[in-house]
Amino acid sequence: MIWWAVLGGGVGCYLLKLAGLSVPESVLARPWVARVVDLIPVALLAALVSVQVLSAPDPDGGQRLVLDARVAGLGTAVVLLVLRAPFLVVVVGAAAVAALLRAL
Repeated sequence: MIWWAVLGGGVGCYLLKLAGLSVPESVLARPWVARVVDLIPVALLAALVSVQVLSAPDPDGGQRLVLDARVAGLGTAVVLLVLRAPFLVVVVGAAAVAALLRAL
């Protein structure tokens, strides 16, 4: 049964990619389309990060909002990014702050 889901997901991804490639050039040349296409990855990444940082499993089987060391790590990463720190410094700094707060 799982293989049907894997094959169906693969075919769906292929068809989605094919649909994106078949969009006419006149549609892609519009300025607002180019702006939206540039912002979609940022919005998706922000959504993924916020769900991973702010949610935790609930004993009832759902999700719940939490504010823990991950939020402080994310805040540290934002500050370091605003200060234009190198990416490795951002990752290590955020991980260090989260680890120190968890240790306390």
